[in-house]
Amino acid sequence: MQVVAVDIGGTHARFALAEVAGGRVVSLGEPVTLKTAEYGGFQTAWEAFGAKVGQPLPRAAAIAVASPISGDVIKLTNNPWVIRPPLIKERLNVDEFVLINDFGAVGQAVAQVDHGDFLHLCGPDVPFAKTGVLTVCGPGTGLGVAQVLRTQDRYHVIETEGGHIDFAPLDALEDAMVKRLRKAYTRVSAERIVSGPGIVAMYETLADIEHRSITRLDDKAIWTAALEGKDSLAVTAADRFCMSLGSVAGDLALAHGANGVVIAGGLGLRLKDHFTRSGFAERFSAKGRFQNRMAAIPVKLITHPQPGLFGAAAAYAQEHTQ
Repeated sequence: MQVVAVDIGGTHARFALAEVAGGRVVSLGEPVTLKTAEYGGFQTAWEAFGAKVGQPLPRAAAIAVASPISGDVIKLTNNPWVIRPPLIKERLNVDEFVLINDFGAVGQAVAQVDHGDFLHLCGPDVPFAKTGVLTVCGPGTGLGVAQVLRTQDRYHVIETEGGHIDFAPLDALEDAMVKRLRKAYTRVSAERIVSGPGIVAMYETLADIEHRSITRLDDKAIWTAALEGKDSLAVTAADRFCMSLGSVAGDLALAHGANGVVIAGGLGLRLKDHFTRSGFAERFSAKGRFQNRMAAIPVKLITHPQPGLFGAAAAYAQEHTQ
């Protein structure tokens, strides 16, 4: 059957037609990306997608939203749209729908995409085991964390708030970053360090250590300078970001009892060339008495271009086509 897959973020809403059967995604069509600022709400953006498709839309929707899913009114964090789940069938003219958190959709994608949609980062270069727990973490505006529990015949995606565990500094630079952030936040969580905005504290701390006078930049400017290689301090900050992410990913894997780890998110994909030369692998494994166990865990980056759309469709397939 066909379903409309939707991935709604703060800036963009992405739509695609997907085919699902037997609990899985058979195919995902070409995505259409709309700017949320150009539409008054989800319903009008849905209608705009229908106009672009040029045919009646399927009467089924799989919707991933960058917001907690609870209650009768969902207000998106960085988007003025309001979604009312009890009215979705009527407003979108659908018979069935699934509404999930955007990182829950990423977990669904991790469970269903092909082995070729992963890029090896460290540990054994082998496919993930068919059973056991996968830890999924995705640095972006925040730090999303999920578990994918796989058994012989099915899987379960468990959304968590693992990004809000305490950050554990391992050297003098990270001590200095935590000290800097503690002035603004009483408690410094992992998300304050290993999310997109965390690069600012790294950049400014490095500047302090080198007694540099710098212009204050936002996280987007620092990431651009780092990825273009135009600012050595920004490049170093990006490498340190990867090291800290390795530490946090390793902590999460230990806590979850994972036999595989997936790094997700747009920022993770942009950093793919930094991971192998940044110290990420060494930090991931540096868990004292568990170092050998950590070194035996395959760690991969999901490279599927639309994990949110794919995962939304996968969630619908699991619920309605088993």
